[in-house]
Amino acid sequence: MKLYYSPGACSLSPHIALHEAGLAFEAVMAPTKTHKLVDGTDYYTINPLGYVPLLELDDGTRLREGPAIVQYIADQVPGKKLAPPNGTMPRYRLQEWLTFIGTEVHKTFSPLFNPNMPEDGKKIFRDRLASRFSWLNGQLADRQYLMGDDFTVADGYLFVVTRWAQPMAIDLTPYPSLTAWRDRVNARPAVQAALTAEGLLKPAA
Repeated sequence: MKLYYSPGACSLSPHIALHEAGLAFEAVMAPTKTHKLVDGTDYYTINPLGYVPLLELDDGTRLREGPAIVQYIADQVPGKKLAPPNGTMPRYRLQEWLTFIGTEVHKTFSPLFNPNMPEDGKKIFRDRLASRFSWLNGQLADRQYLMGDDFTVADGYLFVVTRWAQPMAIDLTPYPSLTAWRDRVNARPAVQAALTAEGLLKPAA
């Protein structure tokens, strides 16, 4: 398998999932600014939409969209419990979380990265994020992970998008349950491995 990614982007989510799953894969950097691979290949020839992540299977099949990719990864190793079994209510709860993270957190961050967005406009999105973080803080008050005691691919996805709070100067300290959860996720060896692989964390000396 090949994972096309850009360091620190939402493609970090399936990168984490692959490390958690213990699957063999090749990570191929596809910078979102240049859309050029290291060998000079135009990334648009691989994904006409131009964004990451994209997972290419050994038979050449290509799968786009992070929530679909992480569920595919999870289903390859059901024993890891990265996603509940298909057709069960817990699986639909996982999809509920993935949809919430994608539409209510991930996409609310997007305007903040736009240098042409006026500050008044950015405040609207920061306020919306604050309400979502407050709700998440309550949800995580009495559980280890989003789905309970088991880490799932939804935790990996939320971890990635909440990492964007710091560069966007959003303070998460008012949400202690959320920050405690982030610390737990950050400490996982697979998460540390993915962060290191993307150059987001210096390897231990």
